[in-house]
Amino acid sequence: MTLAEKILRGEVRAAARLMRDIDDGMPTAVEELKALFPHTGRAYIIGVTGPPGAGKSTLTDKLIEAYRRKGKTVAVVAIDPTSPFSGGAILGDRIRMNRHATDEGVFIRSLGTRGHLGGLSRSTNDIVSVFDAMGWDVVIVETVGVGQDEVEIVRTAHTSLVVMVPGLGDDIQAIKAGILEIGDVFVVNKADRPDVERAVRDLEVMIEMNHPPEGEWWPPVVKTVAQKQEGIEELVAKIEAHREHLGSGEALARFEENKSALRFEELLKEQLFRQVHRRISHGDRLTRIVEAIARRELDPYTAVEAILKDGD
Repeated sequence: MTLAEKILRGEVRAAARLMRDIDDGMPTAVEELKALFPHTGRAYIIGVTGPPGAGKSTLTDKLIEAYRRKGKTVAVVAIDPTSPFSGGAILGDRIRMNRHATDEGVFIRSLGTRGHLGGLSRSTNDIVSVFDAMGWDVVIVETVGVGQDEVEIVRTAHTSLVVMVPGLGDDIQAIKAGILEIGDVFVVNKADRPDVERAVRDLEVMIEMNHPPEGEWWPPVVKTVAQKQEGIEELVAKIEAHREHLGSGEALARFEENKSALRFEELLKEQLFRQVHRRISHGDRLTRIVEAIARRELDPYTAVEAILKDGD
């Protein structure tokens, strides 16, 4: 029996093994993912993003609790900074959420970014697909706090939460334009701190300046104190309101098409790069090209054009 067949039967060990193979870049993982793909598209994906120190992991922990109380199964993909020594994830997020370890309705997987810009591990989309095919109701993707590059989360999440805290740098100046554009719900966490109302007001002004078109979703701002469980139910209500807004109609279809296009383009670029790199890495061709460019004997544009023509 293949790993995909075992996963579709709900076998957690098989899922964990495939996730490990995916993260390690094993070629066999692709065949398993092909078999799982027709069974995806049922899970609701929530992204949690924001700067370091915003309390994303605590908030994720409380969201797990809230959805479990609703009887929903919850999977978490926690993106950790990669250890510079082992190349593996530093399991901070998993440690913070380990009290759910005995709950069969919760599955937490930590991934290392492996230097990948955008805050998301290269493996994230595929790991989410495994959870989706298994039938998990809610999948939460928590990203590394790396700022504007985290707009990449929009590729995987139906609802993106942008988490901020009062008094972090110049408050809302810490939010780059890209982050503002992808937020479906803005969370001002640690709302028992001073200046919380100013932070909320500044956020609301920036959202209004961005002014979503008529009929489009207007991102709300929710105050939470995750450690004290304050504001969590309101946050879940806003997430569910956004889910209702997407519904099963045109908005959801547009989201799925955009997500599919981005994923297809991402895979196409990866595969094309691998094929070309493999071809020019034979012998010393790659070294000669790089040396010629460094000596200004060859420009990189002509070099790329020549390589692509070779593949025609």
